[in-house]
Amino acid sequence: MEIRILAPTGALGAGFRAESLERGVALQPHVIACDAGSTDSGPYYLGTGQPKLSREAVTRDLRLLLKARDTLGVPLIIGSCGTSGRDSGVDLVAGLARQIAAEEGLSFKLALIYADQDPDYLTGRYLQARIRPLDPAPSIDLDTLLGSHVVGMMGVEPIQRALMQGAQVVLAGRASDTALYAAVPHAMGADPGLTWHMAKTVECGAACAIPPSADGLFVHLRDDHFDVEPLDPASRLTPHSVAAHTLYENANPYLITEPSGVLDTTDADYTALDERRVRVSGAVYRPSDAYTIKLEGSRLVGYQTIAVGGIRDRVVIEQLPKLLPMAQDYFRAKIRDIFAGEVNPDDIDIDYRLYGQDAVLGALDPDRDRLPHELGVLITVTAPTQELAHAVSTFVTHISSHLPIPQYEGLASTVAYPFSPPETDRGPVYQFTLNHVLVPADPHEMFRTVHEEVAP
Repeated sequence: MEIRILAPTGALGAGFRAESLERGVALQPHVIACDAGSTDSGPYYLGTGQPKLSREAVTRDLRLLLKARDTLGVPLIIGSCGTSGRDSGVDLVAGLARQIAAEEGLSFKLALIYADQDPDYLTGRYLQARIRPLDPAPSIDLDTLLGSHVVGMMGVEPIQRALMQGAQVVLAGRASDTALYAAVPHAMGADPGLTWHMAKTVECGAACAIPPSADGLFVHLRDDHFDVEPLDPASRLTPHSVAAHTLYENANPYLITEPSGVLDTTDADYTALDERRVRVSGAVYRPSDAYTIKLEGSRLVGYQTIAVGGIRDRVVIEQLPKLLPMAQDYFRAKIRDIFAGEVNPDDIDIDYRLYGQDAVLGALDPDRDRLPHELGVLITVTAPTQELAHAVSTFVTHISSHLPIPQYEGLASTVAYPFSPPETDRGPVYQFTLNHVLVPADPHEMFRTVHEEVAP
């Protein structure tokens, strides 16, 4: 048995070479699958339902994939639509698909799988103690759960059911990246270990190629191995580059958890077939006793105003460890004074991030005690409203540009701002609230599927 899988890119809208897709189509895949989302870009997209990539970029990729599917007559599976996999993201991509079908004269059976979670359902499962944290996340309280917009990350089962019910194009909400590629081979009876390992290898398209790129991979999945190659003739894979991808987004490079079990690549073998292709074998899949669905949640925590500045004065830089705590105390007192006790200073966060001195690693930076000759300063004010964040930031930026320097007599300039005014309103700010799993009664109960016929 041989099953052929086309993975055109790591994310719908990230792009791929049209020539690469043509080469993949010529290899006659049984399925085309593509991820469209991630939590990599932060909680904003889940909180707002806004997509990360532009409508124009997504439309370009989707148009080519729908036409390729029409040429081949095989399923097209796209998951985590709209970046976060919210219902609104599924509807967004579905609208684009209908528009493209009308413009290109395409017809197909469309399935939309929704992953937003109903608060009443979550409450019931919470009270049944069927929501549990993933280490090292803390237990969640019901207020936080219900105050978040929550999606469930589906496995292969809802996708397989949609295909069995006749869908030719599946647009899914939040889904395991690997489930998109594993659904069809798994349903066709392929070895589970090889299937999930293949899916993990191609989930990000040509990200594991040399050089990594926004392009595609093609897989020949057989009884005891799979062969994988990049679709761009100028790219190549090596055993090392393929094996290294099992570490991507995983704490353990050998054990990769899915809703129904764990992929174990401990005994996997990676062999170069030539300069571009790699053969993989040996992984096993170990089913779990309990089927689990990962929950992702995001909630609004406030509004932000930021200012960007720079310091190139060694005397000022030397004094910052003393000056910034003093400034924070001053700002707290000023907030009480200006707002006459109507605003609690504890509700406003004023943060300085010093680029050039442990801004990224913080206390873990091995060079944090080394004195730089210049610093970039990011000032962030977070408050319950945008108006309050902006109002506070105006005096924060003013005072920050004239901090008192003991070595200098009179007024000194400390932070220089490249923009006037220096304050920029960022808008709403969100935070992730969940790193938990839910134990459902079956793999389908958390997801809703709608079928329709799309015709020009």
